Amino acid sequence: LPPPTDVVDAARSLWSTGELQSHILVSLRRIAIGFVIGSAIGLAFGFAVGLSRIAEGLFDRTLQMVRALPHLALVPLLIAAFGIGELPKVLLVTLGVIFPVYLNTVSGIRTVDEKLIQLGRSYGLGRGQLIREVIVPGAMPMILTGIRYALGVAWLTLVVAETIATREGIGYLAQNGREMLRNERIVLAIVLYAGAGLLADQITRFIEARVLRWNPNYRKGDR
Repeated sequence: LPPPTDVVDAARSLWSTGELQSHILVSLRRIAIGFVIGSAIGLAFGFAVGLSRIAEGLFDRTLQMVRALPHLALVPLLIAAFGIGELPKVLLVTLGVIFPVYLNTVSGIRTVDEKLIQLGRSYGLGRGQLIREVIVPGAMPMILTGIRYALGVAWLTLVVAETIATREGIGYLAQNGREMLRNERIVLAIVLYAGAGLLADQITRFIEARVLRWNPNYRKGDR
């Protein structure tokens, strides 16, 4: 392994040329697009299946079969279908995000206390109000756990996506370091991935603390 000073020097050199900032922004853009699309799809299917037995019969088995496929093994197929541009990389991130969000959303909805739902009905809440006032708040801890886990999976997926047929991104920085026998660049890329993952986790924790401030388990000082 290179000494830390070499890694710092490599970061300083790449930063001075603007190359490091460019790689970071490209990776963040890929994560942001893939995560937003994957989360939206996962939440949509999760709420549909969690709230409707008909939707469960229509979608759940198919989603479970797709989930069993190692989506990273789809890389050659995605490249053959869409080329080596941005789309295959974003699709991989999207696939990595969908299923953690979907599974946790379904689980969260189905673990809402039935007595709370009955209480809401006894107060005259309609279906829409019941979902908004009782089911969504009750399922939110599990949903946010799924989102938090999906962020980690997104970065893991991006590591692989960015080492295949790309000229930009943190993964390309690592790949380029390997080809040029520049181990300090490889370590720098690993540090950047780790830092990005930590930052994403902290942001999710902050959102959890805000959204779930009514829950005593998420109040400041309890975690």
